[in-house]
Amino acid sequence: MHEAEKLSALIGSIYDAALDPAVWIEALSRTKDFIGGQAASLAWKDAVANRGNSYYDAGIDPHYRQLYFDKYIKMDPCTTGQFFAEIGEPVATADVIAYDEFVKTRLYKEWAQPQGLVDAALALLDKSATSIAFLALFRHERDGLIDDEARRRMRLVVPHFRRAALIGKVIDLKKTEAASFADTLDSINAGIFLVDACGRIAHSNAAGQAIVDAADVLHAERGRLIFNDPQADRLMAETFATASNGDAAIGVKGFAVPLEARDGTRHVAHVLPLTSGARQRAGTSYAAVAALFVHKATLDIPSPPEVIAKAFGLTPMELRVLLAVVEVGGVPEVAETLGIAETTVKTHLGRLYHKTDTGRQADLVKIVAGYFNPLSAANPRA
Repeated sequence: MHEAEKLSALIGSIYDAALDPAVWIEALSRTKDFIGGQAASLAWKDAVANRGNSYYDAGIDPHYRQLYFDKYIKMDPCTTGQFFAEIGEPVATADVIAYDEFVKTRLYKEWAQPQGLVDAALALLDKSATSIAFLALFRHERDGLIDDEARRRMRLVVPHFRRAALIGKVIDLKKTEAASFADTLDSINAGIFLVDACGRIAHSNAAGQAIVDAADVLHAERGRLIFNDPQADRLMAETFATASNGDAAIGVKGFAVPLEARDGTRHVAHVLPLTSGARQRAGTSYAAVAALFVHKATLDIPSPPEVIAKAFGLTPMELRVLLAVVEVGGVPEVAETLGIAETTVKTHLGRLYHKTDTGRQADLVKIVAGYFNPLSAANPRA
């Protein structure tokens, strides 16, 4: 099967998973085979509390999956750097920590190496002030380290994972049979429209009709959706027309399109193709090529660690050591927690003292406490 055919089949399973979460495992299995790797996972991490979980995965040993989240997530030197990654851009181990330093960590020696794993790439799908949701690909020693080809292929699928995951989030990841898709729309808070290739409304839920009636971000003319923003209107018209050509054709069009209401309220729109896979039955029943989701945008507030890193120009590993100093204390404890050598901890501490203009661990603790205290000034350095 050629790359284009593999990609088309993969994208179809990704969008089917937006309606039926059980399909995520199939989608992830296709993903690891398409990109080239031992395993793939949809997961989340809390960069502050050092905890997380895997929503769905394929190719991961259940024992090692549980072991990572129970124990080794706290020792993962990549977590902090991954948290600051650009959404959608693949980040490999060497992008966060020198590889020769990584292979000295307990995470590698005790968790990755016994499985034959040598590298991983992660791409953020969504993030909040404290946590990240991401797609991860794990490479076995037979696959080699993450290379340019793996990154290229990962970039091809990540936008579709993001769209499907965000749409799944809108419908609360409840299993919805495609044949009765439209019948369930009225129970969803987001505005949803089933549209044809010309943007004409074939069906809308109550929330969608309310959005049309308010005419703050979009309205209808002779049954066709019209977006108040001319640029958004052109983009969505192109997206609906393209959706009739299948999943792969839609690409990143109609993905997280920002919309602003007259009162300044921000909304976001996502398009789910309905011309392939299990979704095709829903589209055919209503002569629709796509489902449009419109909902209020969430406020993206930087996390305290992210603010600290930017304020002092810290590298991901320096920030990791700083947070560990606050959480567990001395050099031996930090080294044990992060699974790195004490000399490495001391090196990073020296850099932290220089960048923060301090000389004691107690001073570092005060700085971090200032950023996490909601009653403190916006800039504790002032």
